[in-house]
Amino acid sequence: MAMDNAKFEVYKDSKGEYRFRLKAPNGEIIAASEGYTSKQACLNGIDAIKKYALNANVEEV
Repeated sequence: MAMDNAKFEVYKDSKGEYRFRLKAPNGEIIAASEGYTSKQACLNGIDAIKKYALNANVEEV
């Protein structure tokens, strides 16, 4: 089930690294990324989430 109006926000952190966070429609942060050295790498991370998350398994480790 896709969330209407959820959004990815891309920003630079205090170290100058690019990060993204996924926000629910109510503004709550539901996922946050690692730091990336380039904006393109950060956008690639978002694309990977979009591509693989719908079919990802949940595993307890």
